[in-house]
Amino acid sequence: MLTATPATWTVRGATFALSALAAACTVYWGLKLGGSAGQVNAPVAGPRQVATADPTAIARLLGSAPTAGSGPSTTPVASLASRFQLVGVVAGERSGAGAAVIAVDGKPARPYRVGAALDEGLLLQSVRGRTATIAAQPSGPALVTLELPPLKQ
Repeated sequence: MLTATPATWTVRGATFALSALAAACTVYWGLKLGGSAGQVNAPVAGPRQVATADPTAIARLLGSAPTAGSGPSTTPVASLASRFQLVGVVAGERSGAGAAVIAVDGKPARPYRVGAALDEGLLLQSVRGRTATIAAQPSGPALVTLELPPLKQ
């Protein structure tokens, strides 16, 4: 009786792998050459144009009462407080000096020392704790007091 040696199984496995590879190549090239003659080019729809939104119509939809003079022709005036955002504060406890990191008109935040000009006619008057005060003059009345949001507990 003949028994298969391990070398015989290696030859049989290699023969099977080569046969499978030859069959796969034959199927691939048969489908590639015998497939459809040309490619199908379906028309593609262009991008849709989005209509501009009417702010007055959206306000009415959300329940706002119409006001006199409101409409697309009027431009909103930003309040002084909405122009500035306090990002960080470094305050001297005893000296009253310090600096604040403030973003002006949505631009990247910059550090300002006490007394430095933030914008035309506005300067950083003082910094205390988590607040910064903006005024027109160093000893004048405060126009805006900016405060950092409360710490998360």
